[in-house]
Amino acid sequence: MKNTGNTKVLGKAGEDVAAALYEKNGWKIVARNFRTRRGEIDIIVQKGETLAFAEVKALPGGNAEVLAEELGKRKQRKIVETAKYFLKNHRQYSNMIIRFDAVVVGFPGFEGVRLIENAFSEN
Repeated sequence: MKNTGNTKVLGKAGEDVAAALYEKNGWKIVARNFRTRRGEIDIIVQKGETLAFAEVKALPGGNAEVLAEELGKRKQRKIVETAKYFLKNHRQYSNMIIRFDAVVVGFPGFEGVRLIENAFSEN
């Protein structure tokens, strides 16, 4: 059985690292842990005319197969649906360029933190 306490702490720490990376690169944090009945988006950031919805994965014991499973089609659909809900309810962002990022933290084979821009799309 998973130790959800440690998982939550690890996830929060990973999200903090990801948020700091975006801020360091000139992005403004719009929201963190945006939740709906459809799903959750870890971080929403804006820079210029671009709005990015980021999924953060802190997987210190993972591999490429685990990462692919964690960001599978079902998870991607949930993120896209949640993003649509966000945009519907925050019209000030409706004309922006939208992208979906993945941020990998503490993953074997990746140094420190790795931002994967446009990790997936709606299709």
